[in-house]
Amino acid sequence: MTDPHGRGEAAILRPTAAAQHFSVARVAPSQRWARLVEYVWIARWECPEPYDQQVIPQPCVHVTAETWQGVPRLLVNGITREPFVRTLEGTGHVIGATFRPASFRAVLGADLGVVAGRVVPLGDVVGPDDSAVAADLLGSGASDEEMAATLESHLDACGAQPDPLADELNALVRRAEVDRSITRADRLADLAGVSLRTLQRQFTAYLGIGPKWVVQRFRLLDAAAAAHAGPTDWAALAVDLGFADQSHLTRAFTAVVGTPPRTYERQARSGA
Repeated sequence: MTDPHGRGEAAILRPTAAAQHFSVARVAPSQRWARLVEYVWIARWECPEPYDQQVIPQPCVHVTAETWQGVPRLLVNGITREPFVRTLEGTGHVIGATFRPASFRAVLGADLGVVAGRVVPLGDVVGPDDSAVAADLLGSGASDEEMAATLESHLDACGAQPDPLADELNALVRRAEVDRSITRADRLADLAGVSLRTLQRQFTAYLGIGPKWVVQRFRLLDAAAAAHAGPTDWAALAVDLGFADQSHLTRAFTAVVGTPPRTYERQARSGA
């Protein structure tokens, strides 16, 4: 289960209902990982009956300790275009590291296309076998901080080295996240001082996804946040977020969430 990058409340869909089933705690990374990792998170749930939780995927890679084909593994969750739904049942927890958008390339040692849209065990693509540490994390009664330190210790063996270009791209993605006036990829290219084609190549190599997708994803997160706050003038918001009209926003939102924004707003506010 992935925890959303940055805008947790907006990316966790139907947050009122979600809060009745699971919680997410965050731990700041150690100094040695702070340049590459945004935070370490621990999700815990208690669900007597199966509960489906949907999350809007974010432009970042997560490394999570989960059960994979019946075996505990550390999993690389590449950036995906597909909707993300996780079924929670019984009592359990997942721990994960949320990497800064362009920073997992330093661990992988290759372009992010290798893991884009995929979930693959970490030990299958880089570093030592991860089964033992994953089993330890999933069976652990340790504190959040102790589990975060255990996960980082295993990541240390991957030999990641910071990359100045990754730092620049991370700052650019952060700008796209917080600045609602950025509604087009060419605006990001202008801010970076490169051509749009160059920026597309850089994003593909370092994120595994293009800048147009990144910009629109953040604007859709703005739309989700508006739905959670409600009531919303969707026609005005569509223009504010750079969509051609309300119909354009509705199509894009529905493709990601599965529900038109007005319907989702009613569901989110009612706790359905």
